[in-house]
Amino acid sequence: MTLKGPLGKKPPPAKPSYLDSKAIPAALEDLFPPNTVVELAKKSGYLKRKRIFDPYYMLWALVLGFGITLERTLVGAKRQYDEITDTELSYSTWYEKFTPELVKFLRSCVALGLSKTAQEVNRPLGEKLKRFEDVVIQDSTVVRLHKALAKKWPATRSRKIAAGVKVATLISAVANGIRTVAIYGERTGEVKTISIGKWIKDRVILFDLGFFKYQLFARIVDNGGFFVSRLKNNADPMIESSLKVHRGRAIDLGGKRWSDVKDLLMREVLDAEVSMAFKRRKYKGKITGDTLNLRLVAIYNTDDKRYHVYITNIPQEVLSAEDVAALYSVRWEIELVFKELKSRYALDLVKTTNEHIAEGLIWTAILTMIVSRRMYNLLRSAVPKDKLHRYTPLLFSIVFVETSHILRDVMTDYFRACPERDRMLDKLAWLWEIQAISPHVNRKRLSDKLEA
Repeated sequence: MTLKGPLGKKPPPAKPSYLDSKAIPAALEDLFPPNTVVELAKKSGYLKRKRIFDPYYMLWALVLGFGITLERTLVGAKRQYDEITDTELSYSTWYEKFTPELVKFLRSCVALGLSKTAQEVNRPLGEKLKRFEDVVIQDSTVVRLHKALAKKWPATRSRKIAAGVKVATLISAVANGIRTVAIYGERTGEVKTISIGKWIKDRVILFDLGFFKYQLFARIVDNGGFFVSRLKNNADPMIESSLKVHRGRAIDLGGKRWSDVKDLLMREVLDAEVSMAFKRRKYKGKITGDTLNLRLVAIYNTDDKRYHVYITNIPQEVLSAEDVAALYSVRWEIELVFKELKSRYALDLVKTTNEHIAEGLIWTAILTMIVSRRMYNLLRSAVPKDKLHRYTPLLFSIVFVETSHILRDVMTDYFRACPERDRMLDKLAWLWEIQAISPHVNRKRLSDKLEA
């Protein structure tokens, strides 16, 4: 990358203003401790005996050689490995490393990285949400694969032979990144990609309509969690009472179905207690009926000229109807995560016919994002609070990719204790600070509504 100052002058010295540059390699080593990574390689069966090949360098060669750099090929990843280790593997030896055991190893590295980031509070929740432990968002994106893999991973609703997988992701507002991730066949239903348990207690989860299922909502309630979802078109809850007092001759909605009143509403906001009858999952051969008492929020959108309708179990005294709608709008953040994975970290460039390489590269893209978010959160922790909103994950991801060659050299020289390491680290931190800041001084992100 070439930096130019005004009128062709040289840029100022590459010295960071906020970030302690020495924290960069320390954070990377803390995220993936070398000894722990080697142990994971042994447990997965990937490392049988350590000779000239090192799984720790393999991890970074894939992240820096495929997940980041513009030359997203296995040859490019091999070149990164050779440069980091100052060795030269034969091509046959390199390709032999892409095995089912490598997939298990990379998957365990993802689990390690997520377990580390899940413990961090990178974005404290604001005053209105402080009653909750976290706000999480669940969704999935489809990754198209080579048609040769259609037998293992058949695509959905395809007129020709095609293959694809579904990458199901749960992101955390507090950790400011991915909380859990799993790979499923594309034909797997959305509700089967999430498991609700005790972990949901005191957390809010945001869903799209693909997850709309009463049994799922009931499990969240039973485990002490909260949710917000759009209301499905064919859902018809019974309105028990209005939770918002309206002036004038407002009609009494109690005892009426949603379908009976939705076309008659004249108010901008409807906030009501509703009940939904549903059947529990079969237990000991029996299916029992039950009722969910929830809250329906309808906000009239003047642009769409229709109501946006949500269903939730968050009490009115915790969040107003308008706050519920604003909270749900933050669900767009997961779409930005998928955009980052595909446009920056090569999630959509998995074109190999080898199933082990295909799955390994998907995990590599996720690992790359974990590393990127760790560096982004490190930068955020140093930036003054009044500038935080100008450092966005998507903009940082662009700079992260463009400065990856420096990061690679830092990793290489870090292990060799190169005298130039400190200067290179300062330059890397300085580039992140000056190039990852948005020029839009007053523009706020949706997620800014969450923060303290």
